[in-house]
Amino acid sequence: QEQLVESGGGLVQAGGSLRLSCAASGRTFSSYAMGWFRQAPGKEREFVAAISWSGGSTSYADSVKGRFTISRGNAKNTAYLQMNSLKPEDTAVYYCAASRTARPVASVQQYEYWGQGTQVTVSS
Repeated sequence: QEQLVESGGGLVQAGGSLRLSCAASGRTFSSYAMGWFRQAPGKEREFVAAISWSGGSTSYADSVKGRFTISRGNAKNTAYLQMNSLKPEDTAVYYCAASRTARPVASVQQYEYWGQGTQVTVSS
């Protein structure tokens, strides 16, 4: 069974950093694009960042550009989100996802596999 599992969330003060990890199992996602999305209470799930199957192309939401960096491991079955200069408005549940498109797309509908999410809370 295909599975994506996120880890690395937690509570951090504004200006701090966290690194989220996403581990895939059950199948190989090496030919898939990987993405990170987030959902705050009462809001829709929104795009954060994505990376192509090769790791050579990335895409970011304007709200996180220059602060967050997405990457994937050498085996291509893991993905990471380095989050620096965190702000209280970054507080949300963060989800890892995989897309057959292989390109770093930003639409929720283009991702077929999803993790359970990890909570990130940024205090002011």
